[in-house]
Amino acid sequence: MQFKHPEILYFLFLLVIPILVHLFQLRRFKKEYFTNVQFLKELSLQTRKSSTIKKWLLLFTRLLLLACLILAFAQPFFTAKESLKATNEMYIILDNSYSMQAKGKKGELLKRAVQDLLEHTPEAQNFSLITNSETYWNTDIKSIQKDLQDLKYSATPFRLDNLIAKVNARKSAFNKDIIVITDAVGLETNQAKSFKKEDNVYFIIPQAEQKNNVSIDSVYLQQTLDNFYEIGVKLSANGKDISAVPIALYNQNKLTAKTLIDFNNNGNGKNQIIKFTIPKEDFHGYVSITDNGLAYDNTYYFSISKPSKTNVISVGDTEKSNFLARIYTNDEFAYTNFPIANLDYNLLEKQDAIVLNELKDIPQALQTTLKSFVNKGGNLIVIPAQESNVNSVNSLLANFGSIQLKTATSGEKKVTKINFNHPLFSSVFEKKIDNFQYPSTKLSFSINTTSPAVLSYEDQSAFLSSISNPLSSVYVFAAPINKTNSNFQNSPLIVPTFYNMAQNSQKTGVNAIVIGENQPLIVDALLSKDEILSIRNTTESFIPIQQLLNTKVKMTFADNPTEAGNFGIFNGTDLIQNISFNYTRTESNLSLTNTDIATNYKEIDDIETVFNTIQTERTDTQIWKWFVLLTLLFLVLELLIQKFVK
Repeated sequence: MQFKHPEILYFLFLLVIPILVHLFQLRRFKKEYFTNVQFLKELSLQTRKSSTIKKWLLLFTRLLLLACLILAFAQPFFTAKESLKATNEMYIILDNSYSMQAKGKKGELLKRAVQDLLEHTPEAQNFSLITNSETYWNTDIKSIQKDLQDLKYSATPFRLDNLIAKVNARKSAFNKDIIVITDAVGLETNQAKSFKKEDNVYFIIPQAEQKNNVSIDSVYLQQTLDNFYEIGVKLSANGKDISAVPIALYNQNKLTAKTLIDFNNNGNGKNQIIKFTIPKEDFHGYVSITDNGLAYDNTYYFSISKPSKTNVISVGDTEKSNFLARIYTNDEFAYTNFPIANLDYNLLEKQDAIVLNELKDIPQALQTTLKSFVNKGGNLIVIPAQESNVNSVNSLLANFGSIQLKTATSGEKKVTKINFNHPLFSSVFEKKIDNFQYPSTKLSFSINTTSPAVLSYEDQSAFLSSISNPLSSVYVFAAPINKTNSNFQNSPLIVPTFYNMAQNSQKTGVNAIVIGENQPLIVDALLSKDEILSIRNTTESFIPIQQLLNTKVKMTFADNPTEAGNFGIFNGTDLIQNISFNYTRTESNLSLTNTDIATNYKEIDDIETVFNTIQTERTDTQIWKWFVLLTLLFLVLELLIQKFVK
């Protein structure tokens, strides 16, 4: 027990006063001898005894009364269990990612969490609030009431370690109380290691009652026909007993197609691919489903530009390049071939793909131009010659990553393995095949790279390898493919291989960018120094980070836009290109709740309990009121003794 005013305890010396008063009241009886009557002697003895008892009772009562009164003024208390943490600063980390859209017992998890904060946070409590998208430092519940009520879901996935880093970056002389409110979907346990040992951490993990959820994961070109595109829509279902889900395709907000997906009666189980056939022209719309799970992943926006001719240049001997003219036909490609001596370097930056076909040596000027070409989104295909200067080829390849050619070796080798999972063949084969006509080579170089092979020899070495970046790809053959050295030109593989190597996915594929992944995009636009491109739709507009690349513009989007949808890229009022944005699907599987993240910390059911716990554990127990009550009790007791004790 401790005292708020210990100096008042000196008044306990006043307890001497009742004792002195008691001593002065003691009387000596004089003996008076009367007639020897037994009755009078007994009466005198009883009177003396009762008077002495009364005086002693009054003395003890007054001593206790005065002592309790002095102790009450000294204000005694018992120290709280966590009194040293009373000065802690409070931080509330609130998960507003899309998984918090799931419904719990009292509605959507995020809305319920916000309501609990508004109802149970003490008005005098000062705290900082950190969400995926917003930060409010050193505030109180009244100041941010409207902001909390208007808080929207964030396209940024919940990363606990990133938000803890924000908290730790706030320099303070005090320790911290950190309250984390999250459904813990997709969280990794090691993310909690960022907490400091002195932090007082509380976890509130609301649970979704309905964990079944169907999401649209991606849309891609399944097949390109003469007049149509066949697109594939990839869906995944998480949970048990998923009911049939309707799916609809919209172009420019007009219904194009509709069907029903039954996950239970399909051999593919929880992963489905639904195919739609659309005209081979501009598409700017979305595909959507209706289910009882999360709403944010029910719509996938995408754009497909009307096909334009792909510009391809091959550099090499004309006779050896004739096979390319048969692949890159005039209906889809603008193809030309130049011998190295006649090459116009100014044409290279306007191309979508460049083929270096069996050059013995690659000039340094060409290497520099090709490096810039690939960085701006162009695809490069390198076919070595039998007499190739390996050092010259490797000097070029070193600009693009870890891939090098080694010395050529003679000996026939068969190409026997196709990497069906490589993006180059994603829409070529309906099923995996083993028994195809194996092409072969007589002389080949070995390729030293960490990238997986696209086509492989029977000894597992690479015949065709690639290095990709978000904008373009570099493809490298291990051998010359002229008819003298190889029969690859006669293989059915040559057409889809070279056709797809020349295609730029940003120009000929599905345009659907994931918000927050900072995926770059290159568009054809000739801008002056004062002109900039903007991106907008009917509800939102922003200016992306952009870099001028002669006749092209490279754009990155950071965390923009705030909401998924179909957008347009504009130069002033002129539409340059359609573009679409989507939320990441990392929050879709509600069964990935990681409650183990709170193992080493305090897990509490709701925010009200947190504040009550902090109040209880850090508030000293005041007991001076009990001493006031005892003072009154002894006062009453003294009055009763005076009245009833003779």
